[in-house]
Amino acid sequence: MENETKSGSTIKDPTVNGSGVHAYPLLSGIDSPADLRKLSRRELPAVCRELRSFLISSLSSHPGHFASSMGSVELTVALHYVFNTPYDRIVWDVGHQAYGHKILTGRRDRFESNRTLDGLSGFPSPKESEYDTFTAGHASNSISAALGMAVATSLRKDVPPRNVVAVIGDASISGGLAFEGLNNAANSNSNLLIILNDNDMSIDRNVGSLNSYLAHLTTSKVYNNIRYRFSGFLRRHSLVTDKGKGIIMRFNNSLKSLLTKQQNIFEGLNIRYFGPFDGHDINTVVNVLNDIKDLSGPRILHLRTVKGKGYEPAEKNPSIWHAPGRFDAETGEIIKDRAVRAPKYQDVFGETLVTLAKDDDRIVGITAAMTSGTSMNKLQVVFPERTFDVGISEGHAVTFAGGMAKDGMKPFVAIYSSFMQRAYDHIIHDVAIEGLPVVFCLDRAGLVGEDGATHHGVFDLSYLRCIPGMTIASPRNLDMLRHLMFTAKCFDGPFAIRYPRGNGDSYLSEDMKCLPIGKGEKIKDGCDLVILTIGPVANEASKAIKYAESELEISVAHYDMIFLKPLDTSIIDEIAAKGCPVITIEDGTVDGGLGTAVIERISESGARCDVVRLGVPDRFIPQGTPAQLRRLCGFDAEGIYETIKNIYNKRKPKREA
Repeated sequence: MENETKSGSTIKDPTVNGSGVHAYPLLSGIDSPADLRKLSRRELPAVCRELRSFLISSLSSHPGHFASSMGSVELTVALHYVFNTPYDRIVWDVGHQAYGHKILTGRRDRFESNRTLDGLSGFPSPKESEYDTFTAGHASNSISAALGMAVATSLRKDVPPRNVVAVIGDASISGGLAFEGLNNAANSNSNLLIILNDNDMSIDRNVGSLNSYLAHLTTSKVYNNIRYRFSGFLRRHSLVTDKGKGIIMRFNNSLKSLLTKQQNIFEGLNIRYFGPFDGHDINTVVNVLNDIKDLSGPRILHLRTVKGKGYEPAEKNPSIWHAPGRFDAETGEIIKDRAVRAPKYQDVFGETLVTLAKDDDRIVGITAAMTSGTSMNKLQVVFPERTFDVGISEGHAVTFAGGMAKDGMKPFVAIYSSFMQRAYDHIIHDVAIEGLPVVFCLDRAGLVGEDGATHHGVFDLSYLRCIPGMTIASPRNLDMLRHLMFTAKCFDGPFAIRYPRGNGDSYLSEDMKCLPIGKGEKIKDGCDLVILTIGPVANEASKAIKYAESELEISVAHYDMIFLKPLDTSIIDEIAAKGCPVITIEDGTVDGGLGTAVIERISESGARCDVVRLGVPDRFIPQGTPAQLRRLCGFDAEGIYETIKNIYNKRKPKREA
């Protein structure tokens, strides 16, 4: 009933109720997919019901990505029932839908630690389980990764032959990398099965012509049955070669298009297409997987599913229930945080963008499938014709913005920091080289918390700083965010503003104003030690300084640099002349960011000055609350104070014995 942890404490078996009776009689006996495969086919619907019930119970009190995993229950059960995992490979795209996969692969009793420090990752992670075959977190990589695995197993001549399956959603398949993978797969004879989990939803409603196409795509069951039998006959009697197979496939596709009056985009790429099928009919999904799993060459299975399936509130409002937080499992009421807090950075961004757009008809908003996540939807309500959601296409979003800027518009491109990494070449080639006035609004910058390593926006300061002509800034509070947006509107060149997830530390109190480019601000004077910060971490530094001055009786100066590039060299030269120790603090990687820039400037000046850099160390940081992760990295108020204390203890005169 209970399991012992590494520390010797016990955790309650989540499959047992208060009376000691198994609430999930089948699920409680599944500690691996091998256990699932021991069950009879007629027991699988009950497994699906129990899995959904488990997800509802667990996620109501331990929040995570809810609706996507509810919609993929039958698919998950069928995959592990039909395929010999972990020998056979399942590659999940993004991983929002993989909670059921985690529960069936030995992590059921630890699932309540999901998305917590030292607990399970919220996404598939090969470091966590051999069943997690590839890192997931960003969209559209599953086809390319799975194709690589399929080619590798073919080259190794693995015995028995290893099946490789890529599971991708209808939003992710619209991404450019997915199309590159499809194009390569079409020219490969590898044993790759692509499963398109089509629920007509991402986080925000899908956009684009591909989504419309998928919504109307149909196929003939009679045609597929005849085709299966005919292709099997040809293979059994060795009547077709690999070259001849391509000719026959193209003929079949042409014939099918003629009969159905519809062109199939996948078969147009010479990829066998099956479907669409009801993704919630477990028997159908198992039957189809068994029928097609050993076919040679790439093929795609199209399943229609419902996001939030099995929980009525989630089915009705899948966007809200993508990651709803805590909720009452019985009533479906989402439990709101009643604490009075300052506004969120993203909301202030959205409202400020509307204000700026009302005064300047050049301003347009662009985002990549995150209108609500970035609060770009606020602009969309007021100026729908000037708001563009391009789908999961960050590279396109940046180049699209460059094109608009070239012809006189002022694009504000709002993309999460970790997703902007995917558009790096576009930033350089399509914006920076021409010095185009595009404003990059990097939401979720810094340590974002429970989504973990794939989502932390900690590299932007470093990867943007080396780009010629790029202006980079970060606000320490909500007022400063508004000032920087107004400044960027008036600036003729690429301008990046990075700001964190969540609420500000203070309320808005100032009118918008234009800031001098490349100028920092002295928050506090001092003579014994200097602290330089960029972004909201200034608030942690202020707490540490106040405590240090009280406890250690020293005087600490504090500057908010505001701009990483151009750097306020007058501040650096001023403090270098003092010769006192310097601490730089940034919510980003210490390699290549503010600390590096300060050391470079001091070195160039020939001054001698000790610099200690605080920020994200040279490793990937796991999931946890932002406060826990700042503590882990040593730049919360306590960590900053400890650094000040260590410097003070090294420098204070030693008393004579």
